[in-house]
Amino acid sequence: MTLVRTTIRIDDNLYRRAKASAARQGVTVGQLIEDAVRAALRPLPRDADDLPELPTFGHGGVLPGVDLDDAKSLRDVMDMGTPLDALR
Repeated sequence: MTLVRTTIRIDDNLYRRAKASAARQGVTVGQLIEDAVRAALRPLPRDADDLPELPTFGHGGVLPGVDLDDAKSLRDVMDMGTPLDALR
C-alpha cells in the first residue's frame, strides 16, 4: 500500500475532538481520519432486508377499478365527486 502525505484544513475544535478520540482508541489522528474517510466512501447496502419497514394504513391495496398504470383513469377516480374549484 502506498501512502500519500497531504494537508487538510479542518475546524480547530473538530481537530481537538478527533485527537482526543484517537488517543482514547490508541490510534493516530491520521488513522482515525483514514478510517472515517473509508466509512464515508463505503457503498450503502442495497439489500431489501436492510431497509426499514414502511408503515401501512387500512387494509392495503387499491380501490376496485383503480389501475395505477393508467394516469388518466387514476386522476378521474381521484377527482370523482370533487368540484374542479375545490382542486385548486
